[in-house]
Amino acid sequence: MDPEAIRRCMSFGFSDKKSKAAIGQYGNGFKTSTMRLGADVIVFSCHLGDRVMTQSIGLLSYTFLTQTGHDRIVVPMVDYELNTITGNMEISHRYDKEYFMSNLSMLLQWSPYSTEAELLKQFDDIGSHGTKVIIYNLWFSDDGNVELDFDTDPEDIRIGGDVKKVQAIPAWRSVNEQHIANRLHHSLRAYLSILYLKIPETFTIVLRGQFVEHRNLVLDLKFQEFIVYRPQTGGCKEAEVLTTIGFLKEAPHVTAHGFNVYHKNRLIL
Repeated sequence: MDPEAIRRCMSFGFSDKKSKAAIGQYGNGFKTSTMRLGADVIVFSCHLGDRVMTQSIGLLSYTFLTQTGHDRIVVPMVDYELNTITGNMEISHRYDKEYFMSNLSMLLQWSPYSTEAELLKQFDDIGSHGTKVIIYNLWFSDDGNVELDFDTDPEDIRIGGDVKKVQAIPAWRSVNEQHIANRLHHSLRAYLSILYLKIPETFTIVLRGQFVEHRNLVLDLKFQEFIVYRPQTGGCKEAEVLTTIGFLKEAPHVTAHGFNVYHKNRLIL
């Protein structure tokens, strides 16, 4: 994201998305999801366009806002721009130096990085175009443990605490608990595997250093039927959607049931 785009993403009530294929509009999903996981998030973004390379840093911090007593949302941000003559990243001329130093001071005080050099080092593995999001001060549950479980599976991130027991006869309980229909409720790897209906060739998801294998839920069904769904509003037909229904291949041993609804290629329900 360039400096303008990162401000629209991290601010509230702004959007420049015009494409009908875009998912989301005002960045509410980004803000609510990151703040649900932790109190603070810092974003590093590089952009290369029109022969101008920029680096931007933004901080959305509940800790900062509450401890400083702000009655409005303040998002400290700084921008750097590549000097093509010296080859160095320098302070962007978008704002004066006093404004830049004020924002930099807040970033250094309330982020995990205590020096400007440490901040800029975070761009080393991003390249000329990309974004890195770091969430910290993760929330704790009532029992004093971090809500997310990083220890049970070194290749996964799970919801901490006891996993909801599956109602099944003892002989079938294990196959039910291991089925993706139940694992996706507490396993990020399982959820990410079905998040997209189709994965573009140039797109990959990596979780804790391991690629996430895409899974097409239709292939888990037997006795498939294809039904055209025609939603109507006020007696007028809105669209036609081809749905696939069937039984899980493990049925009746696995008793999970329901619908998975995709919109613009992404799971929404």
